[in-house]
Amino acid sequence: MSYQYNIGCSLANLKGIRDFVRSVLNENLVPEMHVSAIVLALDEMCSNLMIHAHHCDPDHYLELRIDHPSTHEFVFEIVDDGLVFDITQFSEPEMNSLVQEKRKGGLGIRLVKSIMDKIEYRTEAGKSICRLTKNV
Repeated sequence: MSYQYNIGCSLANLKGIRDFVRSVLNENLVPEMHVSAIVLALDEMCSNLMIHAHHCDPDHYLELRIDHPSTHEFVFEIVDDGLVFDITQFSEPEMNSLVQEKRKGGLGIRLVKSIMDKIEYRTEAGKSICRLTKNV
């Protein structure tokens, strides 16, 4: 089964993304514990792209694809044409450093990596594609 959702890069549209993901996962009978974690991870990834790659410009778009190729596997792809950010190359700051410096931010990518089972990144036809896989 495949699903797709296109959305303008305004933070006000994040609720639509969360609702879309939750709806697809609930339709496929994913346990609520997994649903909440996946929704959180995708919200984090999409908000980062909206803010950092698209500067919250609602005229720029993200495409979110969800594929359900097997009973327990879900593949989420976030496709955009904004500034390139490869999550797999991101070096996470040390927790002690974040606390001591009282920094806001820096935890989202760590959170996404802890929730998802696999994260891949590629470019194709001028588009950036972040692929996140979760087995439930």
